[in-house]
Amino acid sequence: MTPNKKKKTEGSSVRLNKYLADKGIVTRRSADELIKKGLVFINGKKATLGDFVNEGDKVEAEKPKESDRLVYYAYNKPIGVTTVGKQPGEKEIKDVTKFPIPVFPVGRLDKDSSGLIIMTNDGRITKKLLDPEYEHEKEYLVEVNKPVDHLFMVRLRDGVRLGRGEMTKKAKVRKVESRKFEIIITEGKNRQIRRMCAAFNYEVKKLTRIRVMNIVLAKLKPGQLRELKGKELADFLKEVL
Repeated sequence: MTPNKKKKTEGSSVRLNKYLADKGIVTRRSADELIKKGLVFINGKKATLGDFVNEGDKVEAEKPKESDRLVYYAYNKPIGVTTVGKQPGEKEIKDVTKFPIPVFPVGRLDKDSSGLIIMTNDGRITKKLLDPEYEHEKEYLVEVNKPVDHLFMVRLRDGVRLGRGEMTKKAKVRKVESRKFEIIITEGKNRQIRRMCAAFNYEVKKLTRIRVMNIVLAKLKPGQLRELKGKELADFLKEVL
């Protein structure tokens, strides 16, 4: 089957640059550059911009430059560091940690919180990872200023009214110690967990994100990062794309 710019088989074709991006080989923009340079082949023939890949086609591409490949990192944001949009006198992630390839954070953690942030150069995952419609889990370890009781846990679990017309979705909660609990949410309202606790006169003393979907913080120390690869990355992308 040969590449076809104008016609595609319904339900089984995809534009070549999207195909290369979906396979995690390069970004769409970098895919176009590889195609322009004659470094991509469909069924042994040099591809051109606008080609489609049909089911059963064999696609080959030269290995992209290191700076062009799609990358994904698990990063432990330290307390006191702003995710993005720093104010005068503040530091953000890019100021305190150097990544091998330019990346951006998917989502935010407030300055006073720490923990897991996914850093990537893959713009495809942003909406689906952050949109509460997709219900992707994010898990946090929370320490508060006084002992946690059963009623407080129930209230967090069942949803909290944060303001006029603003209600959180149901959450999963588990008491860990007298003043510590874990909470799993599927949305990310501004300072949500702090506001949920404040609604019942609890003050958050420490807040750490320990998981995003199947990606866990594990033993990463503040400021450390690790590249996501293999099955861990494949499972993550399968769920989010």
